[in-house]
Amino acid sequence: MAASLPKWITPNQLTLLRISVIPVLMFLIYAGDGVSNWVALGIFSVACVTDILDGELARFRGEVSRIGKLLDPLADKMLVSACLVMLVYVGVASVVPTILILLREYAVSGLRQVASSEGIIVSAMRGAKYKTFLQYLAVGFLIVRHESFTFPSVEIGEIMLWIATVWTLWTGLSYFLDYFRQN
Repeated sequence: MAASLPKWITPNQLTLLRISVIPVLMFLIYAGDGVSNWVALGIFSVACVTDILDGELARFRGEVSRIGKLLDPLADKMLVSACLVMLVYVGVASVVPTILILLREYAVSGLRQVASSEGIIVSAMRGAKYKTFLQYLAVGFLIVRHESFTFPSVEIGEIMLWIATVWTLWTGLSYFLDYFRQN
C-alpha cells in the first residue's frame, strides 16, 4: 500500500497532515450535528490511516528521520487527546478514562525524556500499537454519537474507551518496568 503512494508524498507530510486536521476535527465535534459527525468520522479515519502509512512508507523508502520519529507518536497523541477532550466537552466521552489516558501519555513521554538523558532507550512496545488502535476505535465510535440505524455508537464507544484505558495504563506500566529494569 505504501509503495503505491506518489514519490512526492513523504512520510513526514502524512504525519503533518494528521496534525493539521486536528482543529477541523475539533470544530466538527463541537458542531455535533449528524452531518458534521459523519464528516468528522471520515476525516478522523483518514488521519488514522496516515498513522499506518507514514511509518510503512518511511521504512519502505528508507526515509526514517529523527523528526519523523518525534512527530509520528506526537501526532497520534495530539489527535486522540484533542478528540477526547472535545468529546468530553460536548458530553459524549467520560472524563475519568480521558484523564487517565492523558496522564499516561504525559508520564510515558516524560519517562522517555529522562531515559534518553541517561542514555537509556525505552523502545516502543508491541502493545503500544494495539493501544493506539483501541483509542482510535473508541474515538471513532464516540465521534458518530448519534443512534444511527439503532446502532448504539456512544455505548460501544464508551465500552471501547474503557478497554482502551485499561490497555493504555497497562502499556504505560510496562514502559516504567522496562526503564527500571535497565536502570
